[in-house]
This record gives sequence, C-alpha cells and structure tokens, in this order.
Amino acid sequence: QVHVVESGGGLAQPGGSLRLSCTGTGFTFSAYSMNWARQGPEDRLEWVSGISADGSRTWYADSVKGRFTISRDNAKDTLYLQMNNLKPEDTALYYCSQGGQRIGTLTGPGTHVTVSP
Repeated sequence: QVHVVESGGGLAQPGGSLRLSCTGTGFTFSAYSMNWARQGPEDRLEWVSGISADGSRTWYADSVKGRFTISRDNAKDTLYLQMNNLKPEDTALYYCSQGGQRIGTLTGPGTHVTVSP
C-alpha cells in the first residue's frame, strides 16, 4: 500500500528557510516521479514542484521558481523540498505524492508551513 510521510514544516519568518522531507513506503520509490503540492488557507490545492524518477529533471510552479529546490535520495526513499526566501503566501499544508507534473493520490498527513513575522 502506497504511503508517504511528510515532515520538516514549522514556523519561519519572511525571508527564512525550511527543508521539507517526504519518505515513501509500499512502492518502489526510485521508479516514480514525485511532486510537492500545497493547500493554503483558501483550501485550494496547488502543485508546487516535481522531479523525475532519477532526479535528472525538475519542474517548478512560477510562484516558487528561484526560491524552492526539489531533490531526492533514492537510496533513502526520500524526497526533499528546500524552501528559501519564504513569503507569507507560502503558508500552507504541504503534501508529497507520486507524479512529476501532476498531483497524485494524497496518502500522507502533510506538514504545516507557516510564514509569519
């Protein structure tokens, strides 16, 4: 059964940084493109970034391009999202799922990110 667990969220000040992690179980992690998505205060689910199975290709939403970096360690079955220069509008519940440029089935609890002075 596919399952992921997101972690690393918290409170950050504008301009600050956070690093999110997502560990996958129940599937061959290295065989799947993965992505991060977020659900903000208005409950709209937004695709944020994706990465190919081998990590050679990455994709970003315009809203985070140049500030966020997606990466993965297939030996650890773990996906990462380095978030720099955070803005209040980055406040959201962040999820990871299978799929590179699309949001897959959400199976994890998500991790909260709050950006506030």
